Amino acid sequence: MSSRRENRASRAALFDGIDAVEEGGLRASSSYSREIGELDNDRALDNLQDRVIFLKRLTGDIHEEVESHNRVLDRMGNAMDASRGIMSGTMDRFKMVFEKKSTRTMCTRVAYFVVAFLILYYLIRVFRYIMHS
Repeated sequence: MSSRRENRASRAALFDGIDAVEEGGLRASSSYSREIGELDNDRALDNLQDRVIFLKRLTGDIHEEVESHNRVLDRMGNAMDASRGIMSGTMDRFKMVFEKKSTRTMCTRVAYFVVAFLILYYLIRVFRYIMHS
């Protein structure tokens, strides 16, 4: 029995040293893994921060573009409203002209003017053709 006790004691002494080394190794590796984890977290955080900065710039550019387009659309809407007012006034004048009894004479005068303009245009073109030939 004493040999068993001696054997156990020598084993315990032998493994105590290894256990101490392993525990120190475990401690070192756990602190090392914590440092690696913290470094990975810092890198991920920096990467995330870069992405956030990029997205802020991108959304800022998009916001400026949208504001620019809104200003253009507002100006275009105002111009359309103004032209609608002018067209409405013109249509009112046409209505007044055509409601009068003298519309027939007015229409014939306009028709004569258009025909006279076309005849003059044709004569001028023929005259130019003759002169250049």
